[in-house]
Amino acid sequence: MTKPPISAAADPDEPADERQFFAPQKRRSVGTVPSPDGAAEAHYHGHRDRLRARYREHGEQALADYEILELILFRLIPRRDTKPIAKALIDRFGTLAGVFGAPLNLLNEVKGVGESVALDLKLIATATQRMLKSELRNKQVLSSWSAVIDYCHAAMAHETKEQFRILFLDKRNALIADEVQQQGTIDHTPVYPREVVKRALELSATALILVHNHPSGDPTPSRADIEMTKLIADAAKPLGITVHDHVIIGKDGHVSMKGLRLF
Repeated sequence: MTKPPISAAADPDEPADERQFFAPQKRRSVGTVPSPDGAAEAHYHGHRDRLRARYREHGEQALADYEILELILFRLIPRRDTKPIAKALIDRFGTLAGVFGAPLNLLNEVKGVGESVALDLKLIATATQRMLKSELRNKQVLSSWSAVIDYCHAAMAHETKEQFRILFLDKRNALIADEVQQQGTIDHTPVYPREVVKRALELSATALILVHNHPSGDPTPSRADIEMTKLIADAAKPLGITVHDHVIIGKDGHVSMKGLRLF
C-alpha cells in the first residue's frame, strides 16, 4: 500500500519535513512594532529624526548628555532603540566624559553594549584626545595652559589606576614629547627621579611638566606627591632642566602644585 505524502496537516507528533527549515522566512527586525497596514516599522525611527532635527536647528545646547550619546549610538547600533542604552551608560558612569573614559570591561557590563560598540566608544575617546593634543603642537605650552589641562583631563581623569605622565619641553617651552612614564595601582605610582631626568636628557628637553591622576577623584596632593616632586626638581636643576609644574588631575578638577607653592 502506498504511503500518503506528508502535508501541513500531518500529525504534530511526527517529525517535520526538513525541507521546511530552508524555506524563505519573513524576518521581523529587532525593536520593531507592526504598523496598521501590516508593515513592520521601527518605533524609534521618528524619535531619531526628531533628535537629529533638534540638533541641526539648535545645536548641542538643546540636547541632554544622554541624547548626544544617543546620536552617536544611532550609527553604532542601527537596529535597536538606543535611548535606554544611552541612559544606562550615563547612569553608570555619570557624565559623557565618564562614558568615554571608562575601561572596555566596564563598558561591556552595560546591557546592550557589546565589544564592538565599546571599542567604537573608546575610538571616539582616542580621537578626542588626539585632537586636544594637536592643539599643543608647535605652541608655547605655558601660554596655552587651558589646552594642557583639557588634554590631560581627557587623557587621565577617568583612568582607574594612577598614571605618571611627563610633558617634555624645549627651550621655547614647546612640546617635544608626551609620555606615560609609570603606571601604578589605584592610589600609588612608583616614580624614580633618576629615570625622569635620564629621559629628559635623551630628548634634549630643558623643561618638564609633571602630571598624574588621582582615581579617587580628589586632586589634593599627598605628602608623597610633594616629596617626589621636590626630588625630581632637585635632581633636574643642576642639569639645566626646569620643572615648571606638577599637575594632579581628578575627575572634576585639577590642582597645580606650583600654584600652591608646594615646591
